[in-house]
Amino acid sequence: MNLYLLFILSFLIFEYLLDTYSKYLNIYSLKLEIPKEFVGIYDSIKYKNSQEYTIDNSKFNLVVSSINVLITFIFILIGGFNYLDLFLRKIIINNEIILGLSYFGILIFLNTIISLPVSYYSTFYIEEKYGFNKSTKKLFFIDQIKGLIISIIIGSIILSLILSFFMLLGKYAWMYSWVIISFFIILIPIIYVNWIAPLFNEFTKLKEGELKDEIDEYALKVQFPLKEIFIVDGSKRSSHSNAYFTGFGKNKRIVLYDTLLKNHSTNEIISIIAHEVGHYKKKHIIINTIMSIVTTGIMLFCLSFFIDNLYLFQAFQMQYISTYAGIVFFSILYSPINFLLSIFMNYFSRLNEYEADKYAVETIGDRSNLILALKNLSISNLSNLTPHKFYVWLNYSHPPVLHRIKAITKH
Repeated sequence: MNLYLLFILSFLIFEYLLDTYSKYLNIYSLKLEIPKEFVGIYDSIKYKNSQEYTIDNSKFNLVVSSINVLITFIFILIGGFNYLDLFLRKIIINNEIILGLSYFGILIFLNTIISLPVSYYSTFYIEEKYGFNKSTKKLFFIDQIKGLIISIIIGSIILSLILSFFMLLGKYAWMYSWVIISFFIILIPIIYVNWIAPLFNEFTKLKEGELKDEIDEYALKVQFPLKEIFIVDGSKRSSHSNAYFTGFGKNKRIVLYDTLLKNHSTNEIISIIAHEVGHYKKKHIIINTIMSIVTTGIMLFCLSFFIDNLYLFQAFQMQYISTYAGIVFFSILYSPINFLLSIFMNYFSRLNEYEADKYAVETIGDRSNLILALKNLSISNLSNLTPHKFYVWLNYSHPPVLHRIKAITKH
């Protein structure tokens, strides 16, 4: 058997088994007793619901991952990538860029067809069952279509440039591709907030009043360059809560979900905002952006050695060597490195969350409201209060809430 194929299939099995084992541990780490930190504010019925929510999601995700692995195995072993390539070469003029865009477009479309029932079931059965879903079926499908169109537009621009570079610039192509992708990494947050997000949600400025005054006062106190505060109608789709800030330089915006305003006091919201400001003050966003750019550069450099590798193409039974297929195959071959990077990035992200919590406590001068906000967020989102540490290590970008509360009480 081709060594590349053996390596790829072996890792697919390994990752699947590891994920399955972590979900098994996570389910069996659920505890019947309400943690002492939540006694008195978390009733037993809702706590039981949180455990059932965790179990239902875990079992469903296990079924989905099993189906995905099976489909991937079958598609690779029957030479699906080659059949798609031959089909396109028969109906499309022999132009590398047009072929590449069509090749990626069909793969994305097939993935959308497979993932659509998954998203639908998750939204209208699991989320609906536990009272989170507020979306309609019409809105759901409109969102899917909008998301697909946006992905095609942005993806086509980036992919066309990368294919052109590798066709024309040879060994230096990865450097030009790195510059373009880095440019998009920096710009995408701005594009998302100003043009993409408004296609899905309505953003309104926070009205004058106590909350706005308190936010402005805190921003002035910590010298946070706040320009605008927006409320987003997140409740149109879900009862989950969130808050974030965007913008560069002196044009910072704070965005609050309307569900956050509904479920939390002014003091709690200020503590949540202080946490988000902590990420800005501690340079977490800048550091994460730099890390993304660096890891992208390493990936593209490695890609330059494999993009036309004959043995890699033989592993997928390809009759023709092409830049676009080489990108697809390398992304699959690169999966183990991505897997390890995700573990490291999650660990780094959890450290950042602790640091942002500490900043919030120090600048507010009070830890009780941040703790209360975290507790209420966990309750309203039916979060798993006792996840297994191995599952956390693999998957969590935020520390478990009990760990955060314990760390906050030490500040």
